[in-house]
Amino acid sequence: MPDIFTYFGFIFSFYSNEHEPIHVHVEHQNKMTIYDLIVCDGKLIEIRSRHKGNPLSTKDDKTARLFIEKYWQNIVDKWVNFFVYKKRVRCTDIKTKL
Repeated sequence: MPDIFTYFGFIFSFYSNEHEPIHVHVEHQNKMTIYDLIVCDGKLIEIRSRHKGNPLSTKDDKTARLFIEKYWQNIVDKWVNFFVYKKRVRCTDIKTKL
């Protein structure tokens, strides 16, 4: 399960046996929500959330969504590199507030 981003205690990751649509698991303070990125014609159309168990709080959900909106292209690029090209992806620690 590669971590792809960290952001002030948030961990954004893929699971190694993933499936489409492109999505990212976001964990913060022992809670997790999964966000599907709906992309069409090179544009982010929608972010859909789902969870198993204990989801992120409303405040943390908002932070995760803002992060995804800003870094969605990087998430997609890392997804393609990892799942399509079978390349190793590195975790990027984002230290600038949104």
